[in-house]
Formats: sequence, structure tokens, C-alpha cells
Amino acid sequence: MALINFVRDYERVARFRLGRFEGMMGPGIVISIPIIHQTQKVDTRTSVLEIPRQTNITRDNAPIDIDFLVYMRVDINQADKAVLEVEHYTSAVVGLATTTLRAVVGDMSLDEVLSQRERINEIIRTRLDQETGRWGIKVTNVEIREIEPPTDIQTAMTRQMSAERMRRSMVLEADGQKQADITVAEGQKQSEILKAEGAKQAEILQAEGDQQAAVLRASGFADALQRIQDTANGLGGNTMTLQYMDALKEMASGSSTKFVLPMEMTKLMGGIGTMMGAATDRDD
Repeated sequence: MALINFVRDYERVARFRLGRFEGMMGPGIVISIPIIHQTQKVDTRTSVLEIPRQTNITRDNAPIDIDFLVYMRVDINQADKAVLEVEHYTSAVVGLATTTLRAVVGDMSLDEVLSQRERINEIIRTRLDQETGRWGIKVTNVEIREIEPPTDIQTAMTRQMSAERMRRSMVLEADGQKQADITVAEGQKQSEILKAEGAKQAEILQAEGDQQAAVLRASGFADALQRIQDTANGLGGNTMTLQYMDALKEMASGSSTKFVLPMEMTKLMGGIGTMMGAATDRDD
């Protein structure tokens, strides 16, 4: 009596005839005859393997516990290798991942393991994929789930992080104070510049004002002198003679009997005589 197997798209069936491998069957209907045929089904979908937590020793002899996940799938074109080349490929991948992790962590220091998780993931994935390729298995991704250092190392890391946060706080505070001092200094500098510019402009305006005042005063003096000169030019000789006569009258009314007359006065006397002669002629 024949057995009918319904194989899905993501499955393949390895069929053996009297122990001899016939090939990978599916998808669709696969018929097998008991005693004559033996079958083994293979799932080609991506599966997740959880690698148990294990203690690893770093290059600087620090013990550290790590657990991670391995994402893998059977290559649909090489599914026969997962049947013929390895007995239980899932167990084989778990064991290989465990030894690969120990080798990778052993080549790194504790600080590198804690700070380079993505690098460790990629290294493990590459090495696993190279080894599992001969089994027809593709390792698509590796993700470290948790890294737990010993308690004393965790305490030291906590103190280190606290000191680092304090240092950063002090650096930020110092930078802020520095920027504030720079801003204040720049403000004072601009203020002094503005004050100097104001004083300079005030002195310039004061000098220009003094210059204008001096020009105006000189112009006023010049106008006054011109007017005096114009007035003096308009006075006639007779007017000057009369002025001298008034001066002589004041001198005669005094108690002095001797007078010293300047040369100009004799000229004026001649003018007075001429004026008096002219007046007598008019009376006659």
C-alpha cells in the first residue's frame, strides 16, 4: 500500500529506495512505498536557534557570560546536504556556534567585547556561514542577546561611568563658563569701541563748532572794521577841524598858560584861518 505525502512549497522530502538516495522530492505529492522507500522531510524556512548562556574568557582573563541567537535556514538548492552530510544539523550548528563564540571572545579584551557587539555578531556569522556551507545551511544573522560581566567588574564599570559622567558635566560647565566669559568680554569690547567712537565724534563736532564760531567771530570783526573804515572815510575835513576846535576850547578853559601843539594842529590852524576869511568875505 503506497503512502501519499503532501509536500509544501517551503519543504523538501529526501526519498531513499532500499537505502539508496533517490533525490529531494517536492513540492506537491510524493508517493512512498513502505519497506521499499524511506523519507526524511526538510524545512527550508529560516529558523532561530537559541544558544545557551555560557562563560567565556577574554584575552585579558576576564570571565564574561554571553548568550545569543543564530538565524539559519537550509538552502533549498542544497537541501540534500542537510540530509546526507550531517546527522542533526541543528545540534551541529549549536555546537559550532558555541566554540566559535569562545574563540572570538578569547581574541578580544573585555572593553572590546562590551563596546563592539556588532563586530562580534558579524565575525561569528561569517565564520559559522563558512563552516555550515558544506551542510547546505545558510547562517543569515547572529545577535548577541545579553553580555553579563562579573559583579566586581560591573561595580568597577558603574564607578567608571559615574566618573565619566562627572567629567563630562565638569567639561560642559567649563565650556559654558568659557563661552559666557567670551560673550561678556566681547560685549565689553564693543561697549568700549562704541564709547571711543562716541567720544571721537563728540570731539570732532566740538572742534567743528569751535572752528565755525571762530570763523563767525572773525567775519564779525571784519565787518565791524569795514564799517568803521567806511564811516571814517565819510567824514569831511571840516568836521575834523570842528572837533579840533572843541578840543582847543576845552584846553583854553583850563589853568595852563602854555600848550604844546602837534604839527598836525598847525595845519588845522591854517585851515581855520581860511574858513574865517571865507566867512568875512561873505559878510562884506
